[in-house]
Amino acid sequence: MLKQRNCGKECVQEMTVSERKKKILAAVVDEYIRTAEPVGSKVIAENAGLGCSSATIRNELAELVSMGYLEQPHTSAGRVPTPMGYRMYVNELMEKQRMSMEETEELNRRLNARLQELDVTIDNVSRLASQLTDYPALALTTRSAVTIKRFDIIYVDANTFIIVLMLSNNTVQNKLVHLPVSVTESMMQKLSVLFNASFTNVSAGQMTPVLIKAAERAADDTMGITSVIAAFAMETLTDADKPSAFISGENRLLSQPEFRDPDKAHSLMNYLSNGGYVLPHEEELMNSDEIRVLIGPENVAEELKGSSVMVASYDAGDNTRGLIGIVGPTRMDYSALAAKLSALAAGLSRRLGGGEAPPEGLHNKLIIKGDEPNEHR
Repeated sequence: MLKQRNCGKECVQEMTVSERKKKILAAVVDEYIRTAEPVGSKVIAENAGLGCSSATIRNELAELVSMGYLEQPHTSAGRVPTPMGYRMYVNELMEKQRMSMEETEELNRRLNARLQELDVTIDNVSRLASQLTDYPALALTTRSAVTIKRFDIIYVDANTFIIVLMLSNNTVQNKLVHLPVSVTESMMQKLSVLFNASFTNVSAGQMTPVLIKAAERAADDTMGITSVIAAFAMETLTDADKPSAFISGENRLLSQPEFRDPDKAHSLMNYLSNGGYVLPHEEELMNSDEIRVLIGPENVAEELKGSSVMVASYDAGDNTRGLIGIVGPTRMDYSALAAKLSALAAGLSRRLGGGEAPPEGLHNKLIIKGDEPNEHR
């Protein structure tokens, strides 16, 4: 049957394709994709489950050739799809697939590799800073607030489903959930729609109990599944927002006269090794272009109040900022150390953030805590 439609200056004739022809075309494309060999009627009859004879399939294949959906490379060969056949397959015939759990985990591993590489780089930089300055060095990275771009709630069976979260930092997290109650595939689809409508592009702090309860009511969820999904989402976002921290060279303190007292040295080394650094106005420090120095009691942590901390910020790309710093006695050579930290921060920004190299001779301004922002020494 022919249908005719106008398309500007040209007149295009379209043939209505029967459901059987569509099934045969889909079978040909699937088989050709799998084998890269022309597909004959016998293969279709054996594998497609159409319930018709090879002779009938041959006739349908011939008509699909005349309609332009298939072509026959050689007289004795089977058929292969044409671009027009592939277009119908993509638009109407191909079955939607979901990645397997194994494929999802592999994707997650590869996406996370970039962040792991960043952590290795930052760890190496902290080691280099310690070697250059002969003081303990710390490196911190913090990422802009991570949100969830997409939820996929995948039905596995009556008691199992998978939560897949695609995050704004281009990583994927997933969780397999086993339930003591039965759920339906339609329920999982409903929850996917609901979470994508209500919980994307929000922070963990914005996922309030009120919002979760409202979602439970909207989903008519009496089994607590909404809370399970929300809890995993909040846990994932909280973990994603945690800064990475590295410390190197703690034992270099022992070479300084100020730390010859074993108790004093041990206390500070333990603090640094445990990684719970507390810096005042950390977000401000992360976004500053100046070298910042915290001297003695200006530090928040009690363990640092007899020491000086010098930090410089860097750009790690992908909305990630960080600090590279050193810890030492208040009797440190501030000028020389500031020059070294400035060069390290600039090099790190060029490598990770793609920034331009600073003009020759230009160093980050040195700001002593308490100075006005525009003053430097």
